[in-house]
Amino acid sequence: MRGHDVLHPGATTSPRRPSEASQPPEHRRRRPVVRTNRIGLYGLLVVAALISLFPVFWLLSGSLQTREELYAGQTLVPPAPAWQNYLDAWVDGNLFVYLSNSIMYTAVSVAGILVVSSLAGYALARLDFAGKGLVTIVLLAVMIIPAPAMFIAQYKLLISFGLTDSRVGYVLVLITAGIPMASLIMRSFFVSQPRELEEAASIDGAGPVRTFFSVIMPLARPGLAAVGVIQGLQVWNEYLMALVLFADDSRMPVQRGLMSFVSSETPEQTILLAATAISVVPVIVFYLLAQRQIIAGLGAGAVK
Repeated sequence: MRGHDVLHPGATTSPRRPSEASQPPEHRRRRPVVRTNRIGLYGLLVVAALISLFPVFWLLSGSLQTREELYAGQTLVPPAPAWQNYLDAWVDGNLFVYLSNSIMYTAVSVAGILVVSSLAGYALARLDFAGKGLVTIVLLAVMIIPAPAMFIAQYKLLISFGLTDSRVGYVLVLITAGIPMASLIMRSFFVSQPRELEEAASIDGAGPVRTFFSVIMPLARPGLAAVGVIQGLQVWNEYLMALVLFADDSRMPVQRGLMSFVSSETPEQTILLAATAISVVPVIVFYLLAQRQIIAGLGAGAVK
């Protein structure tokens, strides 16, 4: 018949696929749109990343050069890497002892700061007591005072307790130096948490101690991560108090150990660069292990 298709026996028909123009808008394939402003932003970020990484690349390059190559400054990629610089820094420079001291000082000090600052921050955020505002003002005032200005008072206090030239005395000084800032940071995180969680825990029969450790502290992990990063870097880079307090080089942190390679008679810049590269490794490992908590802490602080 005219106007109708005649199907032969055994013939099959295949359904026609509708064109994209005939499809509803929600079923059309979305093509990625590249915005020129995004390209410029990504380009700036790449340039900023390269500028930030260049000192690290120069550090690694200098640590693998000989003294003559470093002074000549003709190449950033040494043709024959001098791995002996790392061995000399590790063995002859006694870097293992200094690095072990810094790891121990940082771990113990940060743990003490987190414990004290979390308790102090929760008290400032939730408890009502006389002199609460005065305590906050004192913490702010202590943060303004430069650390070297307190060395004499701290040293006299350590003398009265018999803790001079002692690891315990040095760790206590590091903990007390980090408590003011850490307490105020933790206070801001505890204030941002709703009180209904504590009320619900008390209705379920949880006491103040259990509520703090089981309900409040898990929610404060971003704040603890932020405090751990800030105070960890400050403790790791501390140098002056160790120079004042310690008389024995075996108790010195790694920052003091790096100064042993600096001498006007026998300058060892290549070995110093190698030792510096080794001292950066624990910090990088810490960032890689705690990067999720660090990002969550920064994001939570920005949102709240």
